[in-house]
This record gives sequence, structure tokens and C-alpha cells, in this order.
Amino acid sequence: MMKDFIVRTGQKITRLARSAIFGNRKSAESSSAETPPTQMGGKDTGNAPVSTEPATPASVTAGAEESGVTEKREKRERKRTREPRKPAWSLDAFQVVPREGVSRFHDFELPLSVMHGIADQEFQYCTPIQEKALPTVLEGRDLVGKANTGTGKSAVFLIGIFSRLLGEGGSRRKKGAPRALVMAPTRELVIQIAKDAANLGRHTGLRVHAVYGGARYEAQMNELRERIVDLVIATPGRLIDFANKNVISFKECKILVIDEGDRMLDMGFIPDMRRIIGRIPAKEARQTLLFSATLSDDVRRLAYQWCVKPEYVEAESEQVSVEAIHQRVYLVTSDEKFHVLYNLIKQHPDDRIMVFANMKSDVRKLSERLQRYGIECALLSGDVAQDKRESRLERFRDGKVKVLVATDVAGRGIHIEDISYVVNFTLPYEPEDYVHRIGRTGRAGAEGVSISFACEEGAFVLPEIEAFIGRSLECEVPPEELVVVPPEPAARPERPVEKKNVRRRRPNSGRRRSSSSSRSQGKGGGAKTNGGRS
Repeated sequence: MMKDFIVRTGQKITRLARSAIFGNRKSAESSSAETPPTQMGGKDTGNAPVSTEPATPASVTAGAEESGVTEKREKRERKRTREPRKPAWSLDAFQVVPREGVSRFHDFELPLSVMHGIADQEFQYCTPIQEKALPTVLEGRDLVGKANTGTGKSAVFLIGIFSRLLGEGGSRRKKGAPRALVMAPTRELVIQIAKDAANLGRHTGLRVHAVYGGARYEAQMNELRERIVDLVIATPGRLIDFANKNVISFKECKILVIDEGDRMLDMGFIPDMRRIIGRIPAKEARQTLLFSATLSDDVRRLAYQWCVKPEYVEAESEQVSVEAIHQRVYLVTSDEKFHVLYNLIKQHPDDRIMVFANMKSDVRKLSERLQRYGIECALLSGDVAQDKRESRLERFRDGKVKVLVATDVAGRGIHIEDISYVVNFTLPYEPEDYVHRIGRTGRAGAEGVSISFACEEGAFVLPEIEAFIGRSLECEVPPEELVVVPPEPAARPERPVEKKNVRRRRPNSGRRRSSSSSRSQGKGGGAKTNGGRS
């Protein structure tokens, strides 16, 4: 018995030693995960698989185990000392005191991520159009809203879109297949709406893509093809181009927004819009929101064609808000207009001034003349390339340029705060354009001044403007200091004309020589003299 015990003990010791000497070279971590090693002094857990690799000494294995434990300990220490995560945003961080007669965004059942974006923008109380339109929009019903730019209508349809898309979840998200579409008439308005969407939807996780002409075609197309997009904001021209090339699909689109419907009519976009809407699910299967500054018969016909029993909402527009703008009309001659503008700019060097003219040629000539007189200004018209338009707007917005000269179409949809003066260098032909122009100033409750020049060429439109805004405009003679003739700019040095050494030829003789030489070459034998005699 004693002999058998000694033999068994010796065999066990031999196995333990062999395992320690011919063990696997893997690290302590991988060894413990795959085949637990037999520990000296512990219970035998079975035979380990035989390895064909060179043996690893036990001291090395123990060192690897110790270093692994040390690394894990250090990781735990780093986690303990790491800065604590910011707590999730709560509605408690956005408190707005209730006010009688005014709605808050808290009064609507909005997703928390949308409320977070509203809080970031410091929106507290609803504007009239938001208060009247949001209930209908959030219920998913069609709506026709009469509202101008600057009234907060963009927030109405953006909040409605984000709320509905978040409620649906992400099951219908696809590449190149937006679930919501916003169409606007101008590039500037599309860019502005896209910026508003990025700000309001910053915490929603939804993707917004802007499509408009004058920008990089390939970049916009690849963005639609390669990335999931939830909301597309576009001008009709570029959008129908992408649709014809099957770059974008509207099968998943359940929300359609048409912004500035009256301007769409004026600019001739209705045929393109019909082709686009023909690809979107039927009006019974989608929600349609139509906004317009005016509700003319043509706009109402569009609403009848594209909406299902829409709710009509009219809010206080710029026609009423212009009461907060100091409107002046100066009786001047055609020659005095530039004098008054020049002196006004010189008297207010730190103020932003926006100048409107009717024609692109007028804008170009006025801009060139101002610069010739030493006033730096930016020009905005339909002839300016998109990248230059954006850079010029950015310079004007940042205050690097204080004067912006623009046409009506180019100036539509511009949202720039702190514009002190709007000058109608030429009065617009349409009263609506007058309201849109002067609405660039006096925004967000700030004071603003509009100055219109009424000369022998454009004063005839004043009665129509007065009838449209519902008030009379007093015409006055400008102060004497504004009519002072500005000093003539220094003449530019003439560039010397280099006289080129051009050899003059007699046209007739030259033609004779060329014709005679061609005839001689045509006979093939080289030039001949003396009547062909050698």
C-alpha cells in the first residue's frame, strides 16, 4: 500500500513538472480563456493539450499574469478619475413662465429632442403663425398658411416634420428616399431653411440635405445616393433634374411643404412642381402644407389641387409688422438719389445698410459707382455664382462689408439680423415686393428704418403701395446735408497703351498675291516668271 501511494505521488509530481516545463507560450489571459493551466500546489484540473511550440518558463508566465492584472487595475483607476459624463438634457433646464394670451412651446406635446433644439435657439413664446398653425400641423392635417418671411413659419413646418418622423421611428429610412420634402423658390431661401433645420434638429439624429442650383452638382448627387436622408429642402429646378436621373425617390415621402407659393407662381416653377408632386404619394396618403404671403385665386387653386380639406390660417404678417418700421419717402430727382445714398452711408459707417434696385443692370451700375466713390459694398443678383453669393452674404453678415446692393429675387429669404436701413433706390413695381424689402429691417422686435426714393420715374407706384399696407406714406424733402453733392473721386491713372509693331499690308494686293500664288501652286510646278518662260 505504501509503495503504491509513493508511486502515484511520484507520477503526479512528474505530470506537474512536465506541465510547467513544456507548457504553452500563450499569454496568461488567452491561456485562462481557452485551457486553464494546472496550478502548482492546487487541485489538478486535468491534462493540458500538448503544444508543439517551444516551452515558456513558468517565471515568464507568472510575469505576464502579473502585468495583465496591473493593466486591468490601471484601466479601472483611469475610469475612476475620468471626468463624469454630462447628465442627459432635461426639460427642467428649459423653463418658460406662462404668459396670458401667448402660447409656449411647452404647451404642445413635442419630442424631448425637438424641445432641446428649441431651447438652444432660445425660442420661448410662439409667434402668431406658430400659435395658430402648430396644432393643425401636429395633428397631421393639411394646412394653407398666409404668412411672410420673418414670421416664424419655417419653425412651424420644421417642428411638425421632426415630430412626425421621430414618432415613426427609423424603419422607413433609406438612401436617396426622403420621408419629407420642402420646396422653396430661391437658393437663398433653401439655404436658410436648411440652416434652421440643422439648428432645430441638432439633437434629433435626423439627416437634412439641401438641393439647389448653382452649387456642386456631383456633391449633391453623391450625398443623395450614398447617405440616408430624412428631409430634403430643394428648389424645383435642381430637384426635377435629380428625379429624372433616378437619383432621388419620393415613394417614402409622406410630408410635402411648399414655401412661398405666390413666388413659385411668379417665377414659373409650377410646371416643375407638378412633375415632382406627380411622383409623390397621392394627396390622401400624405400631409401637405402650403405657405404664401398672399392668398390669391391662383394660390387657392393650387391648394385645391394639392391639399385635402386644408385648414386656412392667417397670421399677422409683415403688412402689419411694418408699422414698427420708420418708413420715409424722399422726394428727389434722379440725379439726387445717389447723393442722398452716398451721404447716408457716410453718416452711418457702422450700420448695416441694404439697398434694393429693380433691374440687375441697375444693381451692377450702382455697385460700381459706390465703389468708385470709395464705398465698399457687396452685390447680389441672379448673375452672381452661388459660391460668390454665399461668401458675399457671409461678409455682410459678419460686418466685413456694411452695404449690400441686391435685386428682389436675390434678396428674398435673406435672414440677417441688425440691418439698420433698407433703401429703395428704385421703388418696386409690385406692392408685395415693397413689404418684403423693408421687412429685412426691424426684425425680432428691433427698430429699423426704410428710405424710399420717389422721383419722376417711380413715384406712380406709391398709391398702390399705400393701399396694400393700409396706410399713407408721407413724402418729404431730404435734409440738406443728405443732398450735398459728394466730391468727385480721383481719376484713375490711365494705363499706357503699348504700340505693337504690326506690319501693315494692303488688303487688295495681299489678296492678289495669295490668289496668284495659289494658282501657281495649283498648277504644280513652282512659281514661274516671265509668262512661264525659263
